[in-house]
Amino acid sequence: MDYRELVEQYRCKACVLSVDVNPDETYGNIRVVTGNTLFKEDIEALTRHPFVDNTPYELSLPKDMNFEDFIYRSAVLHQPLHTYVNLEQMGVWVEMYLLPLGSDQENKGFCLYTYVVSEKINESSMSDLAPDTSSAVLKSCIRLRGTDDFETTINEVAADIRSICGASRCTILTIDEENEICGILGNSHLPGFHPFLTNVLARKEFYKLMLTFEDTLAGSSCLIAKNEQDMLVIKERNPEWYESLQEHNVDSLVIFPLKYNGRLLGYIWVTNFEVENAVKIKEALELTTFFVGSEIANYQLLSRLETLSTIDILTGTLNRNAMNNRVDHFHAQENETVRTLGIVFTDLNGLKMVNDNSGHSEGDHFLKKAAAQLRQIFVDDEIYRAGGDEFMVLVLNNTREEFEEKIKEVADAQSRINFAFGTCFEENDIDIRRALRKADEVMYKDKNEYYQEHPDLKYR
Repeated sequence: MDYRELVEQYRCKACVLSVDVNPDETYGNIRVVTGNTLFKEDIEALTRHPFVDNTPYELSLPKDMNFEDFIYRSAVLHQPLHTYVNLEQMGVWVEMYLLPLGSDQENKGFCLYTYVVSEKINESSMSDLAPDTSSAVLKSCIRLRGTDDFETTINEVAADIRSICGASRCTILTIDEENEICGILGNSHLPGFHPFLTNVLARKEFYKLMLTFEDTLAGSSCLIAKNEQDMLVIKERNPEWYESLQEHNVDSLVIFPLKYNGRLLGYIWVTNFEVENAVKIKEALELTTFFVGSEIANYQLLSRLETLSTIDILTGTLNRNAMNNRVDHFHAQENETVRTLGIVFTDLNGLKMVNDNSGHSEGDHFLKKAAAQLRQIFVDDEIYRAGGDEFMVLVLNNTREEFEEKIKEVADAQSRINFAFGTCFEENDIDIRRALRKADEVMYKDKNEYYQEHPDLKYR
């Protein structure tokens, strides 16, 4: 059959694609049979070589597993298809249509492919989904935008995605490049499935694997592996990941990058899904990830701002603002779970001398060393920089013996860093403000005694 006359009737870029069908009903070679003048001019400008009829499609169009699946569905399964995708490697958005054509050749299917390219996203095309799909996506977006509890809601969104996909598991993974670890922001799975990445070591190891995902996607907006043929593509591109999937009995997989303003935030990871709904799932998740990525970026920004408002940048301890809020909150609550309260106030002796003799940068280094020393002793406790060279430590639910052992460690550390410190330990009738006053009084008494013994250091 000669398709040249057919494609020339179209006033947009159009071509005819053929698909070889293997005996096991998987697809083989995909070729561009012919294209109209607009298509050929576009391809020749892109590839910078003359277009030739009946050549492998990857010589003219980007090679992509999802695109191949669409071609197979249209040419072999006779499904008319429409989709809107972001070709990130080319920096364009493409709206594409595939229409099945008749075939006079055994074990070969044909379809018509037309497309429109734009550099900016078209909101109408992005939202052109089936009503039930749009409803599911909208539900998740409204949940995220209106929530006061992002961490709970993102788990609900993961459950929504898993339901849309008919999958055994959906996990929303984030990437922490600074600490080289992946995080689990949201997770939903069927009963009986093991928890995913439950410890720090596992998340650090999986982070290394996640760094390979981008190359495995090979420029595609997502990866959808429906069957053994698709899984073998993963094996070819990323053997280590393939082995991991096999170990965890993953037969089918959907993975979508989560991005915002070009920055990779993480991935939506779905396993063992309803493969017959692959097209619907792709459309739903392309739109879902567009919104989820934006909400995650906003959540991470607010978390960073909250951290900056509570963390002392120099020492890495909690700051005075966080300390005041903690004391107010503690005082306002009944704190039925708090059995004992230990307060430690410390002040560095000799900081002024370090600043005067060696400069403020050395003084800052001295403060950092002091904070590090406290962190080594009060490992699971709350350490605050109250201001200047003063620190406060809040120790909850330790026995008196455990608390006193920590104080002894502070005293033993005096050869390295000299602390003036005061303590207070309360149980039963706990009053945090009273305990703070007592500890503060003891600390200043200790500091005065130190300077009485070393009068030459008092103003140094």
